[in-house]
Amino acid sequence: MQKKINIQNKKARFEYEILDKYIAGIVLTGTEIKSIRLSKARIAESFCEFNDRGELFAINMFIEEYLYGNAYNHKPKSSRKLLLNKKELKRLYKEVQNVGLTIVPLRLFLNDRGIAKLEIALCRGKKLYDKRQTLKERDTKRSLDRLKKSY
Repeated sequence: MQKKINIQNKKARFEYEILDKYIAGIVLTGTEIKSIRLSKARIAESFCEFNDRGELFAINMFIEEYLYGNAYNHKPKSSRKLLLNKKELKRLYKEVQNVGLTIVPLRLFLNDRGIAKLEIALCRGKKLYDKRQTLKERDTKRSLDRLKKSY
């Protein structure tokens, strides 16, 4: 029985307006996947960026060093290559260059076969008044749930 790993970036949903979502594979080393299986990763301050060859990389994604890894242990904050179809990469590259949108990781998880996947989203940054509106909606939802629970 494999433990479910679901590491989320909760800050991204508050900071950005999500336009489109993709599921990407990640190129990892052995000690990196072992640390992810132990839930020793964070994607809160990470983002995605294209290099000069048109490849997509996850930057600032923190994967803690594996406890039992020796000289072959990985660097915790190295950039990691993301795997997508060529069509998806071209579309994302065009959107980021022309429109000025951002690619942000939302969720790091293991699929049915135990392979690490990263759910990324094409996002537009929210303005301050949008963030206030989000907080207001969250508070009203919480108060309605309390009223429902009392009845």
